[in-house]
Amino acid sequence: MPAAGLKTIIALSFVLALGFLLVILSCALYSKYHPLLVVATYVLAPVPNWICSHCANPDDFVESSGAAILDLGRFCTGFLVVMGIALPVVLAHSGIIATAAAVMSVVGGLLIYGTIVSFGQFFQEEQEF
Repeated sequence: MPAAGLKTIIALSFVLALGFLLVILSCALYSKYHPLLVVATYVLAPVPNWICSHCANPDDFVESSGAAILDLGRFCTGFLVVMGIALPVVLAHSGIIATAAAVMSVVGGLLIYGTIVSFGQFFQEEQEF
């Protein structure tokens, strides 16, 4: 893993701010605030993975000791990420929000979730054996 320094933090914060800007602009430019639900789904997306990884029983002797709970966390995280992409598409298809707002919301949401995942990758602690 690359070492996380000040440049990494600045780059991640810039990308996160750009993602929030896109989502907020998708709401403000078209006066419909339904795309803000995307922020909630992307912020909550890593939570099931985090909870299930702490609930799993790490055992050195048995490989699949907590595989079911980890798979459940990954499934819930994947569901929330797909919902963050599909929700603006469904809202645009039904005519509740504009298509341009849906595109801005999806791109902004993906930037937000990508920043959260990148932050987790850069700043995770290495395990000692």
